[in-house]
Amino acid sequence: MSEHSAPRLSGGVESAMSGGQAVVRSLAAHGVREVFGIPGTHNLEVYRYLWRYGIDQVTPRHEQGAGYAADAYARVSGRPGVAITTTGPALLNIAAAVGQAYSDSVPLLVVSPGMPLRHPRLSNGLLHEMRSQTDAMRGVAAFSHRVSSVDEIGAAVARAFALFRTGRPRPAHIEIPLDLLEAAEPVGAIRLAPPAAPVVPPRAEVDRAADALRAARRPAIVLGGGARDAGAECLALAEELGAPVVTTANGKGIVAETHPLSVGVSLHSPAVQKWLADRDTVVAVGTELAESDLWSAPPQLNGALIRIDVDPAQMYAEPVAGHPLVGDARATLGAVIDALRARGRGAAAAGAAAGRIPSVPEGGTARAVAALRVARDDETRARDARWVPCLRAVRRVLAPDAVITSDSAQCCYYGALPHLPVGPEGRYLHPTGFGTLGYALPAAIGAKTACPGRQVVALSGDGGLQFSVQELATAAHLRLPLPVVVFDNGGYGEIRDEMTARGDTPTAVDLPCVDLPALARAYGGFGERAHSPDELADALARALTAPGPTLITVPEEIPR
Repeated sequence: MSEHSAPRLSGGVESAMSGGQAVVRSLAAHGVREVFGIPGTHNLEVYRYLWRYGIDQVTPRHEQGAGYAADAYARVSGRPGVAITTTGPALLNIAAAVGQAYSDSVPLLVVSPGMPLRHPRLSNGLLHEMRSQTDAMRGVAAFSHRVSSVDEIGAAVARAFALFRTGRPRPAHIEIPLDLLEAAEPVGAIRLAPPAAPVVPPRAEVDRAADALRAARRPAIVLGGGARDAGAECLALAEELGAPVVTTANGKGIVAETHPLSVGVSLHSPAVQKWLADRDTVVAVGTELAESDLWSAPPQLNGALIRIDVDPAQMYAEPVAGHPLVGDARATLGAVIDALRARGRGAAAAGAAAGRIPSVPEGGTARAVAALRVARDDETRARDARWVPCLRAVRRVLAPDAVITSDSAQCCYYGALPHLPVGPEGRYLHPTGFGTLGYALPAAIGAKTACPGRQVVALSGDGGLQFSVQELATAAHLRLPLPVVVFDNGGYGEIRDEMTARGDTPTAVDLPCVDLPALARAYGGFGERAHSPDELADALARALTAPGPTLITVPEEIPR
């Protein structure tokens, strides 16, 4: 049913409609075409209208899976992800995914029913009753908005989309009381979030930052997830300055990790931290420079720090910016590059004066970056050797624009983040900060829903996978050609290692073996075991064309 098919009253006022119709109408008006969620007793009025407004529905097997799928959908599509839950336990089930989206600055909207408008303060045993859903969700979302009329629903949805378009994107929750979902009330015209122009810092601040860069002799660039839409500008600035680039997990691949200036995801490396401390100027774009990126306290920076971030609060976080540039990464970087070129002091400008524009750094810088990569890898070579050959096999099979989803697993944060190169045409999605387990599989479903024509592969460990393994049923139902590569270390390997490092006896971390390939087949998919990198490459190639998910287990100790 199209929007114009709803009857109108005079004066531009819509005829009466239920809260369920009002929320779906508002979502459709903001361009939503897919939602993730599970129907329940209290949200059926929402589901009644989805197909009538042209919105497709993906049904995961758990609300947390719905949240992770909507999160990944948003990351790869550039459009907000939307999840629909029912009341009480369903909303709490998705709360972990909302917390992850908050940590990673993902535009995720969760819509749920709530207790009726006149629900008594004292409990009366209503199904899924809890004291305050909005209080619970305010702890993990940017806001939780409980509407008080059907007409207010449109304003609440517009508020969420306005948040997604301005400033730092964060998840939002809208609660619609049960009686409003079913009630028919008059509503006004559709409210739409206003368009937002990119924020650019004042010219004087840009010029001061450009002056600092002109004087830099040992510059470096740190890229976070907030720089995702500014890849071309990030590369242009790096080449303009001849500055090496290091990224956070969320910044992985913004600049191709095979580029001579790229140090990759390396902030955790002591060698890279020491090198960063020796830079006289550091440009940090869209990153908190947080403990979850460094696996330690904020970095010791001894030079000038230029921070580019749409979130003003980041300018006062440690380390404090000497040159705070509050604005959209793409527009602000463009302004900085223009200011540098106007002064004729960037590397590219110098090259232009000599009749050339360099596309790669001078030999000394390239050699220094290559040496830094080697130093980074030498620190952990003994630990990471178990994953690197298999990750090379994965890279060999996948297309450059493949989407790789990741879990909070050793094979991912020790293995794939630093050792599986990704370029700007591809994506690598990792749950940083909040660090949830079970992200990779449902996130892969969300990514494949957003980009059905691209290869998508999930990487996980045997422990983390079982937090959301039931989503194999979702992928099988949708017949998604989805490889799920699981590195099996027999339990919770990271915690086992931490206990051992403390001198403790490992406790509650060694788990009984599960035949995961057989479980995948039971869900309607396919299952294989790979005992070498070549076997993994062959299994992965088959899985990319299979009519359903293929779970491929890899024992961590395999022949190299």
